[in-house]
Parts: sequence; C-alpha cells; structure tokens
Amino acid sequence: MPVQRLVGNGMDFADVTELYRLVGTGRPWDEAAEELGDRNLARADAALAEGHTATAHDWYLFASACFRAGQVPLADTEPRKRALYRKLITAFGAAGALTEPIAEHRDIDTPAGIVSGWLLRPAGVEAPPTVMIIGGFDGWREEYHVGATYLLDRGIAAFLADGPGQGESRLFHGSTMTPEVDKAFETVARTLRADDRLGDRVGIWGNSMGGFLAALAASAGEGFAACCVNGGTVRPAEILDRFPRFIAKVRPLLGIDDPEQARSTLEGYRLAPARLALLRIPLLVLHGTPDRVFLIENARALFDGAGSPDKHWAEWPDGDHCVYNHSHAKHVLVADWFADRLHAPGSVPPPRSMT
Repeated sequence: MPVQRLVGNGMDFADVTELYRLVGTGRPWDEAAEELGDRNLARADAALAEGHTATAHDWYLFASACFRAGQVPLADTEPRKRALYRKLITAFGAAGALTEPIAEHRDIDTPAGIVSGWLLRPAGVEAPPTVMIIGGFDGWREEYHVGATYLLDRGIAAFLADGPGQGESRLFHGSTMTPEVDKAFETVARTLRADDRLGDRVGIWGNSMGGFLAALAASAGEGFAACCVNGGTVRPAEILDRFPRFIAKVRPLLGIDDPEQARSTLEGYRLAPARLALLRIPLLVLHGTPDRVFLIENARALFDGAGSPDKHWAEWPDGDHCVYNHSHAKHVLVADWFADRLHAPGSVPPPRSMT
C-alpha cells in the first residue's frame, strides 16, 4: 500500500514510516501494523484517563488506521484477519464515542445481505443531507473517514458503508457481491431517508470499484440525489487484464473460490451505454491520468455516457489511483460539490469548523 494512500486516508505519517522500516527489517506487515496500532491504543487510553478526550479521539483513529492497514494482505481464511478487523472496529468506535453526535454503527438488511456501516452526523444541523461512501475491492469503509470529515464540516452527514462483499459485511455477515448489489445500496438510501434525524437527500460517493458501484446504483432508480465516481470504470474486470493476480481480491468479494469462474462473473459487471443513459442525477467524476488500475479512457466512457445534464469531470495529470496523492484538493472538490447540490435551496450550511 503506497505511502500517499496510507497518509491520505488517515494513518499518521510517523506510523507509515515506522511500518515501512519494520517491514524492511523482515517483520511481517500485519504484525508490524498491529504493534503500531497497539501503541496508539495505549496512548489513547492514557489520554482519556487524563481527561484529554480530543487527544484520545485522534489516537484511537490512528490505531484503527494501523489495524486496517495490517489486515489488508491477509486472506479471509486466516483468523488474524478477523481479529485485526475487530480491533479496527473497536478502535474506530472508541473514537466515534468521543464525538458529538457519536458515530453510530448500523447493520442494514438488504436484498444482497447485511450492509454494515458508520453513520456520522454533523453537530448542530437539523435534518442534514447524507452521502453514502463506499470503497472497492480492498477499500474498507473506515479508510474514507478523512473524506467524510470534509462533508461534516459542510453540514452533510456521512454513511461509511461496507457494501456486499466488503469489510465487515463480508467477514462477519457473509454478504457477497451479487447482481442485486444496486438494490442493496438503494435499500441503504431508503433506510437513511427514513431516519427522522436526517434529510431526504442522499448522495453516493464511490472510490475505485466503488465508483463503478456508485454509478450502477445511481442509474438504478430514484434512490440518490447526486453521485461522485472517484477512480472508477465502466468495467471492473479490466484490472485483471494488467494485474491477473488481483483475482485473489475478486474471489472473496464475489464469494467464488474458482478463479476462472470469479473472472467470468466479474466480467458480467459492466455499465453498458443503455444503463449509463439512465444516470441522470448530478455526476462528478475524478481520475488520475496515469492510473493503471482503471484506465482513464474507461472513466471517461462512464462520464461521457452518463445521461446527466449536470456532470463535471476533474482530471489530475499526475494523479495516482483514486488521486490519493492530492488528498486535500480531492476532498475539498468533492465536499463542496456535494454541498452545492444536496443542501436544500435557500438553506445555509453551518460555517466550517476551524477547531
């Protein structure tokens, strides 16, 4: 996992450099990351005992980020993967308990199985709009907490979701990605709109293959009011053209053990022109020109084919996959774009917190 991704998505730079140093000495990635996470947990507990809740909050988030990075290379069959994932959930929840409003853990039953997530609400905002944030093959919901804070600063709630086949939804509820995955996200959106603490406008922000899923969900019906695709594609199976070993990530996502069957099944997930024409809500597409995970021409095909009369393209000539190397610029663009489209006409979002 590159430095820019780890830092841009919430890991302390000191932990990143120490992780790379330890791995360079021969320590296994997962063990080194867990050691750093445990160290941050101890710091968080000590700060909390002294009444320094803001400091404890940050150390719990840094601990969670270490555990999240640690479990990535482990196969689902390895017990340590679930153990580390439990630790990242616990640490993230401990940080969320120190915010106001608290971060709420939610399990939502959908046609494609349980979708687990964290609901984050902006303080002092009545009935805010909400943005659902999803990752890709190995993007785990807590990884997108940094981006969610930009939404909260603009008076928008965020729902960090592990979709079917991802993260907690897969590891602890057995959910896998099926052709009903778009209905799963529609169900989540409907559940969020039914929450009387939230408004009736729900956006969706997908990263990597999650960008494909966001566009798929946004073109399925009336469930969403705006859609952001970051580092997405019209054909997720393209990654296997260049990186065939990535089938190891695809198999558990789909719940299919046989590599050839998994590849064939993934090929069935495509955004055809007729489907893209149904995507008529506001659309933002971000991509890095040299991206080799999903080629820029396939992101451009998604953008060009979408039927939305309100669509915006943002390209970084040196951007890596999901533009991790321009984290702040990416996040302010996305957050401001959602704020402009989701806040009700005439409403005034709260000023951005500077604390």
